[in-house]
Amino acid sequence: MTTLLVQNADHIVTMDDPEPDFGPGDILIEANRVAGIFSPDDPNRPGIDCADRVVDASGKAVFPGLVNTHHHFFQILTRNLPAMQNDELFDWLTKHYDVWVGITGEMVEVGAMAAVGELLLSGCTCTSDHHYLFPHGTPPDLIDRQIKAAATLGIRFHPTRGSMEVGLSKGGLPPDRLTEDADAILDDCGRVIDTYHDPSPLAMCRLALAPCAPFSASEDLMRRTAELARRRGVRLHTHLGETLDEERYCLKTHGCRPFEFAKRLGWIGDDVWFAHAIHFNADEIREMGREGVGIAHCPASNARLGSGIAPVREMLDAGVAVGIGVDGSASNDSSNLLADLRVALYAHRMRNKPEWLTAHDVLFAATRGGARVLGRNDVGVLRAGLAADLFLVDFEQVGYVGSRSDHLAAVVYNSPLRPVHTTIANGRVVVENGTLVGADESDIAQEGHRLSAELIARTGAKPS
Repeated sequence: MTTLLVQNADHIVTMDDPEPDFGPGDILIEANRVAGIFSPDDPNRPGIDCADRVVDASGKAVFPGLVNTHHHFFQILTRNLPAMQNDELFDWLTKHYDVWVGITGEMVEVGAMAAVGELLLSGCTCTSDHHYLFPHGTPPDLIDRQIKAAATLGIRFHPTRGSMEVGLSKGGLPPDRLTEDADAILDDCGRVIDTYHDPSPLAMCRLALAPCAPFSASEDLMRRTAELARRRGVRLHTHLGETLDEERYCLKTHGCRPFEFAKRLGWIGDDVWFAHAIHFNADEIREMGREGVGIAHCPASNARLGSGIAPVREMLDAGVAVGIGVDGSASNDSSNLLADLRVALYAHRMRNKPEWLTAHDVLFAATRGGARVLGRNDVGVLRAGLAADLFLVDFEQVGYVGSRSDHLAAVVYNSPLRPVHTTIANGRVVVENGTLVGADESDIAQEGHRLSAELIARTGAKPS
């Protein structure tokens, strides 16, 4: 069993109860678990001779690895396209569909490498992804390619097998060439669960099922997907309550609000999480709290698309599980989860003061809240016996001068040029001195630029 010692940290933020701030000290890691957290005066504090490797944390603060609850890796190849920069969601989607129809398996894999790399470099050690794009003629291994990329770089991964079944000819939003047959969708859902889902503690890959949205999935597909997920013991995910356009679509097409649409199809429970959840009323929020529904709050994407500010304070007060999601890199346009904590904090300062969030609220959502949303009790907190997922921030840089009075708040409020020094996922160093370990960042960037230009050229869209 390999051991790793994170030694001489200026400050350790555990996010554990009752006090999230541990103070200075060391963390001993055995294999993929935290073995112990030790203060400088602890007589049992381990020495360097007990470890196979020592990470010098002098001048640095340590935090639990962040948990990203919503993303679309494939979108990273179409960031900030000029024709879509000032669109709201429905127009933004319909224009992007015409570009995304040309995506290939190689593009999906390289997009995943870029997205995962950016997440790891921002302190994220566990991520979900919602892949719903399966253009006609593409091979059936797009989820497989994402899982390969995640394993290569070493992130803990919750891929969701997404789907779109209702195209324009059936009254939906996407073109028909981006939709699939319901039976084929469910067959492939079963395949990826059989092949990759690992329910064991500290699992590196767990599947969920995720029809895209009420405007691209039928009632039949939503109901059958929920039934399959519960038979197989996996979670459920979809977009819900993101825009008023979606609300109007549901009222016109389904005769009810989005929340009621989900509810009558069995999509309310502690195995379900929704992305965005901006336009929910007080009764719906209370019911989510009672039933254990989780939310992926996507503050940067919500701001970028002008969708609104989710009522997160009301959700937290109602007991709703709230995590943070970067969302797709064509609507954020970044996979920097640490940067989104600052966006989340500031966005809610635009609401009335009783609805503001604190730095602790935001960091909790990005760690323990995200873990709860994904149904995990082994990540999101630094505690003996749990996952060795953590990141180190170097406070000896100009961007953190004057901020040592509150290390927890500093990582949310501040915006340094070099945010993360070291990231450790599942007991492995995956970012060292601000550099990816599992792949060459410049190689990923060059391939990503090449494939992005190829994808955009196929449709005549102007490159960003």
